Amino acid sequence: MAPVPATSGKLIRKDIARPFFSILFAIMFSIPAVRTGHAGADAHGLAELKNASYHGLQYGPVKLSNGVWEGPPFVEGGSARPRVGLVEDFRFSGDLKRDSKQDTVVILWESSAGTGSHTYVAVMADDKEGIRNIDTALIGDRVKLLDGKIEDGKILLKVLQAGENDAMCCPTMLATRSWSWRDGQLSENETEMTGTLSLAVLEATKWTLTQMDRQAPVIQGAEITLAFGNGRVSGKSACNRYSAAIESEEGAGEIRLGPSMSTRMACPESLMRVERRYLDRLSHVTRFSFDAGRLTLSGQDQDSNPFTMLFSQDFS
Repeated sequence: MAPVPATSGKLIRKDIARPFFSILFAIMFSIPAVRTGHAGADAHGLAELKNASYHGLQYGPVKLSNGVWEGPPFVEGGSARPRVGLVEDFRFSGDLKRDSKQDTVVILWESSAGTGSHTYVAVMADDKEGIRNIDTALIGDRVKLLDGKIEDGKILLKVLQAGENDAMCCPTMLATRSWSWRDGQLSENETEMTGTLSLAVLEATKWTLTQMDRQAPVIQGAEITLAFGNGRVSGKSACNRYSAAIESEEGAGEIRLGPSMSTRMACPESLMRVERRYLDRLSHVTRFSFDAGRLTLSGQDQDSNPFTMLFSQDFS
């Protein structure tokens, strides 16, 4: 299959036991994902945001404690309960209200102990008593975030969301969602559909591996990078440099990588183990997507064990 051409588009950025959900959502949403500010500075500190009150959610106003709120069980004595949390590293600041003051936009997730997870955009501003949530709006169920910013008095979010024929688990439609500040509240503008998930959105982007799997952070000192261009991926694999062909498969987000070529430098065995594991997984990748600004590459390894590697974008 011929290499996927580049485009002018640009990547912008449940009844289960309580301990399981605590671990799951901490893993999913606590990893640095995107730039925490664009033109504007990060107006409000993370500690403030993790312990602030938020309204406009399905379960009413909630006050987070260290980034999470947990409600009473749905059934007395049961373990399933509503939970809300802050996506810690997907936030950005700017002048949304056009009053020459910095507002901060954050993302909240909300779980009802089912398979779905609603996502919200919330705006934080300062008042006489400190930081305050001035409004919150629903983004949707299992909508995946690529990037966000405040521009010309609007919140702009690049998202991956379900199309008309998509299963909710596996969205394939790229879109720009936007909200303006009107009459003291967020008002969503018309959605701009920008295409279908394809390798074109990754052209000329660079990434750094942060998680070998959702429960396996990369060991300290093991630098693994991934760059896309001209139908190939390349980068550093903890020790050596590597390169491999990449092609789109039939379904949106489905990909196939060819055999990798690599240099043959010798490194400490700890790095070589990481490198071998990474290159093996890379050769078994069958799908890519996004998760709170991170790139995800998924597949099954040589032992048929499913995996998902997570990468943060390098904007340098």
